[in-house]
Amino acid sequence: MRLIPVILARGLSIGLDDMFQYDMLARSLASGNGFRWYATADLARIAPYLHLDPASVSLDPRGVLTTFRAPLYPAFLSLIYLFNGINTERFFAARLAQTILGALLAPLTYYASQNLSSLPHSDGKDEENDKLFIGDRTSRIAAWVVTGYPMLVIFPLALATENLFFLLVLASVVALLKLSQISVDSNSPVFILYSLLSGFLLGLAALTRSVILPFAGLAILWIWFSLKRPRAAVITALALAITVAPWIVRNSVLSHKLTGIETSMGYNLYVGYHPQSTGTFIFGPSLDLLSILDDQARDALGTQKAIEFIRQDPSRFPYLALRRLGYFFNLELRAFTYFYVNDYLGFIPSPVLFLILLLLALPFVILSLSAIFGAVLFTIRPQIVLLVLLLIGYLLPHVLILSEERFHLTLIPVFAIFAANMWSYGLGALKSRGILIILIASILVMLLIVNWGFEIARDGHVLIQMLGPKGNQIYLPY
Repeated sequence: MRLIPVILARGLSIGLDDMFQYDMLARSLASGNGFRWYATADLARIAPYLHLDPASVSLDPRGVLTTFRAPLYPAFLSLIYLFNGINTERFFAARLAQTILGALLAPLTYYASQNLSSLPHSDGKDEENDKLFIGDRTSRIAAWVVTGYPMLVIFPLALATENLFFLLVLASVVALLKLSQISVDSNSPVFILYSLLSGFLLGLAALTRSVILPFAGLAILWIWFSLKRPRAAVITALALAITVAPWIVRNSVLSHKLTGIETSMGYNLYVGYHPQSTGTFIFGPSLDLLSILDDQARDALGTQKAIEFIRQDPSRFPYLALRRLGYFFNLELRAFTYFYVNDYLGFIPSPVLFLILLLLALPFVILSLSAIFGAVLFTIRPQIVLLVLLLIGYLLPHVLILSEERFHLTLIPVFAIFAANMWSYGLGALKSRGILIILIASILVMLLIVNWGFEIARDGHVLIQMLGPKGNQIYLPY
């Protein structure tokens, strides 16, 4: 399924600055020049947008050594470029490889669900409680949801970190769930193996997008206190630290001070708290700091300005947090809208375009609403607590810094498991959960519906323009 859009869009170029940056870094790595961007040719191409005079900038022709981006996704692309060559077909080759990463999400979702269904059942006396445990049917439904989920099917088209990040986060969750099932001695090779694997996968995920680190910390605490396995927690933490340490050392040496996996925090804070910002990525302020090619200077200035913005109007802090929460759960229309209105896809007749918009929007509506009710069907156990910690640990940084609806795609496999649980057992099973639980779930459902209504009211004029005779040539910024 993922091959179909990739093959149909074989000649598709890249159209966002993030993709351009990842491509620059991958080409530099594949050429043996290290983790650099803005080589002479690239700088000349981007200079007009950053209001830079390339002749006035004295740089190494190979580009600038950078700490701005996490390394693993550019490294993945560079391997593809090494085999394919740095030519016009490199995007197609990368997208082909990403179809494999995307396809692996389906079996991993199945195994994650199976690790929940293999939880010890009750003693058999409480049949009502027993039937709330998901079985093989639910696992298969969840896997098929991930298989055919529209945005996950077309996401390999994007040169974006999420293609690798989705897989690593889900794989780390599966490893942690497997660790929770082991009931052998803490010196057992299997026990040590899953502890090491959990930390290693969390480390790789952090080297792809460091935003997962809060969840990694929560997962280690979960192993210690919820599973009551301090030895496993220490092993997992050490494996995580050893995985990310070489890159942190590299960045720290380059920066002449202790530096993390990436130095994009200041930039994201600046965009997220700018007076024009509503909490999501916005064109205009997003360009303000990009003309600063020194990563440390950009990071420091962005952080300083963000603090100033907050101090100037502290009341915006909770307002922006609430808006970011809304953006996180928005309908999945922004990326397609951008590419369509900027004529990347050509003209699409209005009836067909309307169906495409529905196809992109409705699956998340159905899945998220079902997931709320499906989640409350589970009894509270350590494995369910882990999934809740994933939601909290992954959501919190986006609520505090910057948010977009594409960020929730990481959680689609978890939503699929919860939703499949509800579809398997039906709303009637909710009777056993109590009035208060049902009421809370109903309130969450209403909040999501209100959020989507607000989104449609806000962006409706753009959608109407898209459906017009020249909707593919509106030329709006991302």
